[in-house]
Amino acid sequence: MQELKTDILVIGAGSGGLSVAAGASQMGADVVLLEGHKMGGDCLNFGCVPSKALIASGKVAYGQAHASAYGISDVTPQVDYAAAKDHVHDVIAQIEPMDSQERFEGFGVKVIREYGSFVSPTQVQAGDHLITARRVVVATGSSPLIPPLPGLDQVPYYTNETIFELRDKPEHLLIIGGGPIGMEMAQAHIRLGCKVTVIEGMKALGKDDPEAASVVLDSLKTEGVVIRETAMVAQIRGNAGAVEVVTENGEIYTGSHLLLAVGRKANIERLNLEAAGVEQTRTGIRTDDSLRTTNRKVYAIGDVAGGMQFTHVAGYQAGVIIRSALFGLPAKAKTAHIPWATYTDPELAQVGLSEAQARERHGDALEVARFDYHHNDRAIAERKTKGFIKVMVLKGRPIGATIVGYQAGELINLWSLALANNLKMGQIAAMVSPYPTVGELNKRVAGAYFSPRLFENQTVKRVVRFVQRWIP
Repeated sequence: MQELKTDILVIGAGSGGLSVAAGASQMGADVVLLEGHKMGGDCLNFGCVPSKALIASGKVAYGQAHASAYGISDVTPQVDYAAAKDHVHDVIAQIEPMDSQERFEGFGVKVIREYGSFVSPTQVQAGDHLITARRVVVATGSSPLIPPLPGLDQVPYYTNETIFELRDKPEHLLIIGGGPIGMEMAQAHIRLGCKVTVIEGMKALGKDDPEAASVVLDSLKTEGVVIRETAMVAQIRGNAGAVEVVTENGEIYTGSHLLLAVGRKANIERLNLEAAGVEQTRTGIRTDDSLRTTNRKVYAIGDVAGGMQFTHVAGYQAGVIIRSALFGLPAKAKTAHIPWATYTDPELAQVGLSEAQARERHGDALEVARFDYHHNDRAIAERKTKGFIKVMVLKGRPIGATIVGYQAGELINLWSLALANNLKMGQIAAMVSPYPTVGELNKRVAGAYFSPRLFENQTVKRVVRFVQRWIP
């Protein structure tokens, strides 16, 4: 057994772990990084990157079939599903060097390609290495949740970890789960020429603003995706090429392939957390606001911490930990300014409180400003007029924003900035956007907030009339 001592031990080379390792090492700390699977974690290999690449392929195919609105003849796209997957893997390959073992070793990080398991509160075993660390950061991420459905163990199925290896185009893809992953994959596959049925036990996109979610769901249905809500799955049966999903009310859905997209579970099985004195919760590892676990020398970040499961959250939390573990400074992770997006067409993005949450919390003190895409000149030119932006405002400051429409994931950035820095709506209104841009929507919704105050205020009108009458 080879014994090592280090300042920072990072378990997991996904987004959060890599950010901690790179930052800590470049700031002078001695860092050991453990990864038993793929460098880059879920996001690079099975999540954000491959899904957006496949969505891009579907977008091109859809554009060919719907070009007549732009004066171009519609054509039936000739989809090569295997080639689309080649595109996916090429995108991964281009990004891969940024997350590679060689790059991090260049930063001075000692990378060990083994899984880690606690043997004491300060020691972790990884293969034939025994590592003693002053601080440990657990960043092992999450994996697809496999529900205990009767018959599932007898039927071939895919998850986000395996669907991108499939090279034969599914004739009819059944997707169990109507959350962001399920809906993104549903639209990508319908555009690539597959039949798609989504089976959701509750409400599709149920964690999002209902009004915004309905815009997305209506678009998917128009494209041909069959969406069945409140359809709890009771049984899976069949075999490869002929899979049947039976719901509790007796409905049967038949397809050629099955994709599970029902949620995520924290990767904690290998860690032996009990040996470290680290408590678990139903969703992952218990942490406080500073991301410390019940063992003060151990931190947990990203999906394994059981909070918001987004790559950018793990990256943000890495910065919090670096301030605490390296400099001994008080640092707390906040969530009010954390945005998220679903990359369907149209996109759906949210930051801060939704309208329902804000009304429940603030009642009549809340104001909601709204502006629709069909009033934006660039959206009209691009024929992307479906959608809206609404901002929840309390005492002149935004406390949440919901955007559904073209480039919603880009537009939400400004509102994350506003919430992170406690900006006022007046500061947003003072921004000047180039014309014509979709980004004008952010300025125009701020204008919509002030319009009643300026144009419907009788005091303002009396002042203007006075000035015009008496000032030469």
